[in-house]
Amino acid sequence: MLKVSHIVKEYAKHRALDDVSLEVETGTIFGLLGPNGAGKTSLIRIINQITGPDEGEVFFHGEKLNQNHINKIGYLPEERGLYKKMEIGEQMLYLAQLKGLSRTEAAKRIKFWFEKMGMQDWWKKKVEDLSKGMQQKVQFVATVLHEPELIILDEPFSGFDPVNAEIIKDEILELNKKGSTIIFSTHRMESVELLCNHIALLNKSHKILDGSVKSIKNAYRNNTFYLETTKSFDIANLKTFELLNSEKSDEGEKIKIKLKDGFSTNDVLSELIPLTGINYLEEVIPTINDIFIEKVKQLN
Repeated sequence: MLKVSHIVKEYAKHRALDDVSLEVETGTIFGLLGPNGAGKTSLIRIINQITGPDEGEVFFHGEKLNQNHINKIGYLPEERGLYKKMEIGEQMLYLAQLKGLSRTEAAKRIKFWFEKMGMQDWWKKKVEDLSKGMQQKVQFVATVLHEPELIILDEPFSGFDPVNAEIIKDEILELNKKGSTIIFSTHRMESVELLCNHIALLNKSHKILDGSVKSIKNAYRNNTFYLETTKSFDIANLKTFELLNSEKSDEGEKIKIKLKDGFSTNDVLSELIPLTGINYLEEVIPTINDIFIEKVKQLN
């Protein structure tokens, strides 16, 4: 759906994006990750045509990005942009009509979403009368009201309590299930593995990682395992693994091990079974958060 090709963006003497390329497939939830200041919001603003690149191009369904694509994109910015003195119902009608909906169709969709999100009595309220979390709900509805093909969410859970964050997460998954492609930008990793099919990691204006969540996690597997045994044993002369750490437990001993080159988990079990009972053996699969931290540390 979206192709970003060799984008460069500078502000004064600061290069916010340096030769960044990526592709977002139709129907995916794409995680755009990185620490604060990495360049995520700069890239999102280019995709939304708020600013333009200094170099490079963006393509939407194979066509160079242009004004005709604006109504096909929904954008939830990190810095929210509601009119504080305006009644919420009228504000929703106004924003929906900016995206090409008739007033009648807009009113119909607003009623649906207000009922869906428990906002039925908010029509006459003003934004300034709402909590930050309630304002976030309004902004989210404004983002998806026109049923965009591409939804871009910049730190969508900022300001939400856990209950409402879960509601928004479920709505994101439902919208994706119905066909929306979603770019999910964040520096928080808590929801990435639950939501995203594919991720790209930006750091200091460069793309440093790009791929499916599954393939990236597989690439960072390092033959590390957790093992719980029924009793302690002497590891001094074991050949199949090295001990990373251990702790006593009521059941015996919990240890973290790393296989030595050329050995498998079957080899570990064969070596240990004569020495102790084994409650479980499981691989330590790195989380996206682990990978994120490792990659950023490598480059800092």
